[in-house]
Formats: sequence, structure tokens, C-alpha cells
Amino acid sequence: MRLWTDPLRRRWILWLTLGVVFLLVNLNRLSSAVLSEELMVSFGTTGAQLGTLHAMFFWVYAFMQIPTGILADRIGPRRTATIGGLVMNVGVVWFAFADGYLSAIAARGLVGLGGSVIFVCILRFCANWYRADEFATMSGLTFAVSGVGGVLATTPLALAVDAVGWRSSLAWLGIAGLVASVGVYLFVRDTPQSAGFDPIEGVPGQPTLTNAELRTHLTEILRDRWIWVVSVMLFCTTGLNLTLFGLWGIPYVVQLYDVSVAYASTFTLLGGVGIMVGPPAFGWLSDRLERRGELMVVGGTGFVACFAVLAILGNPPLPIVGLAFFMAGTLLGAFLLGYAMVKDRHPSSASGLSTGTVNGAAFFGAAMLPTVMGWVLDTYWTGELVGGVRVYTETGYQIAFAIATGAALVALLCSVWLYYHERRSESPVRSLDEPEPHRAE
Repeated sequence: MRLWTDPLRRRWILWLTLGVVFLLVNLNRLSSAVLSEELMVSFGTTGAQLGTLHAMFFWVYAFMQIPTGILADRIGPRRTATIGGLVMNVGVVWFAFADGYLSAIAARGLVGLGGSVIFVCILRFCANWYRADEFATMSGLTFAVSGVGGVLATTPLALAVDAVGWRSSLAWLGIAGLVASVGVYLFVRDTPQSAGFDPIEGVPGQPTLTNAELRTHLTEILRDRWIWVVSVMLFCTTGLNLTLFGLWGIPYVVQLYDVSVAYASTFTLLGGVGIMVGPPAFGWLSDRLERRGELMVVGGTGFVACFAVLAILGNPPLPIVGLAFFMAGTLLGAFLLGYAMVKDRHPSSASGLSTGTVNGAAFFGAAMLPTVMGWVLDTYWTGELVGGVRVYTETGYQIAFAIATGAALVALLCSVWLYYHERRSESPVRSLDEPEPHRAE
């Protein structure tokens, strides 16, 4: 029973309980890639309409991030995540039985509404249970959990859809998510003290903010140039990965290489594996080296190359496509160090608000880029249909990936700016013995 009575062990059980719900968030938000043909046929959509249906999750998700930060800071991650998980999975079941495009849009929005709170709640939980020098590692591990969800949203989901249909597959996922959400309420506790333990050594206290403190922190966060630079960086990188692995990656492989959806899903699976590997590795390196900026610049350079090779070559050999997808997922971990950067710059009591602000920008990217790429593909569509599904051209995909390359380059420039200013600050990662920084430029 020491696993339950030792706070340093028990926190891992609680983190994993939250992690199961976050896994389902990522599975649902990336499911559109495998379901793209079924959704086009079921709801009679164009590429842009399919992009909008996929993006509805992210529009709601993005707008909810600052409110989510406030909720996580005020009422705690346990209750916020429980309510969010229940709402999300009611939306999943609704989407499974949607009988028209507008109904599907509304259901997808409800999935985004509930799912929007989970990631920030996990980060807030980690701020309550883990030391500051463990935070980048924990945020990386949390993204690895999302990578597991991304893997399940590829070949395993494709096989389930082949076996029982897309509607039954999603309905069972929704039921499983409802059970997992109840588990969060039963087992998770916001702080070691609320679980009956003494405070963990080295973990700063997390007082509940008053309304006046919330307003002050929000004003200072929005005035901080670092927040805006990290936001632009995450807008581009998270938006690109969720667009590639969550929607257009599978149609690209299916249509240009004439393979099945199940086979094409193995390539987005590689991207999910990359997300499982990259963020924890970059987070661990950052905590050990006490640097963020250098890792961002190195990773960002490779990230640009991943999309550039697809834009230039159009249909390179499939092993190169697989490598590009895997590396795009892996190198995303470099940019995710931005979450630790903004947490380091603001009081720990406002960690939910600061991380929620930049997380909102990340998902505005995920909301906008799928529709932009769908519009490009529609522009170069020749009118060909196969089984009611639009077949897009190599030129259309090349231009779409050229836009992706430009967004990746913007993210790289943001990482260079952060590296330069990190060097100027001469204290990239705060020591536990130092007072918390509270500065906004």
C-alpha cells in the first residue's frame, strides 16, 4: 500500500488518472483523419467544410483557455477536469449519432468545450505536486500521453471502424470517457494537503487567487512580450501538427500513393510515436541542462525541414514521408518548452492562467490551419470524385505544405527571439532558492 500512502508515489497514480482523460481528448481531436472519408460521405462535405468540422473542436478549445486557466486556479484541477471530461464525452456520444452536418458541428463543439480544460488542469496539478525543476519533464510526459492518444487515433481506430463502423466506435469511446471522468473525481486530489499529506519539499504553495489578483495577473501576462512570442510559436507548431496528424495527413497518403486508409494511418501513427518520444526527451534535457532556447532553435530547424521536403517533392518515397511525419511529432517537443518558459516568468499561483493563455494560441492555430489547407485543396480540385470523396491533386497538396513550411519558419524565428532574450536574461531556469520572478516586458 506504500504506493498509495507515499505522496511521491501516489502523485503518479493521480497524474495517470488525469492522463487517461487527456489521452481520450487527443484521440477525439485527431480522429478526423481516419474518419475523413466516412464524414465526407455521411455529411456530404467539401474539403473546406470538413476542415471546419474538424476545426470546430479547436475553435471552442482555444477560446476556453483563459477561462480554463482561471477555473484551474480558482476551483482546482480535480473538479474542473471532472466536469470537462463528462461534457466532452457526452459530445462524443452525440457526434456518433449526429444525423446532419449542423448537428455534427454542434457535437464537435461540445467535445472541444469539455476537452479544453484537461491539459491546463494537468499542468496545474503538476505545479501542485511536483517541484519547479521537474515541471518541464512532467509537461513533456503529459504530451507523451497525448501521443498515445494520437497513436490510438490512427491504425487502431481505422481497424475498429472497419470492424464495427465509425458511429459505434465513437459511441464506445464516449462511454469509456464517461467512466474515466468519474474516476478523476473519485481519485484525484488538487494538492498533497487535500490528499492528507504534508506539503512536498521543494513544491511552492499554490494559494487560491482573489478576483483582484486574477485581474492583476491577467494584465501582466497579456503585457509580457514573451507570452506573445511563445503564443505565435505554438500557434504555428501545434496547429501544424494537429492539422497534419488530425486531418489531412491520411488523405494525402491515400490519394497520392493509392493505398488504403488503414495503411495510410500507419504514417500518422509514426507522428504519434514521435510525440510520445520527443516532448519527454526535450523536457528531460531542458531540466538537466537548465536551458530552453538552444533546444528550441535546433528542434525548430529540423521542424521546418520536415514540411519543406513534402512541399518541394510533393510525393517523395513513402519512407521519406514516414520519416517526415515521425520527426515532425518528435521535434514538436522543442517548442513545447515554451510552456515551462512562461511558467517560470510568472507566479506559481497563476500557473494555470499563464499556461492557459499560450495554450489558447496553440489551438487557434489548430482551428485555422485545417480550413486554410482545405480551401487550398478545394481550389486545385479537378472535380474528380471516388465513392463520394473528393480526390485532390499533388499540386494542391504541395501548396498546402508550402503554407505549412512558412508557418514552421515563423515558429523557428520565434524560437530564435526566445533564445536571444534567454541569453540576455542570464537566468534561464529559476533556482528553487531564488524568489519567484514576476516580470513582464
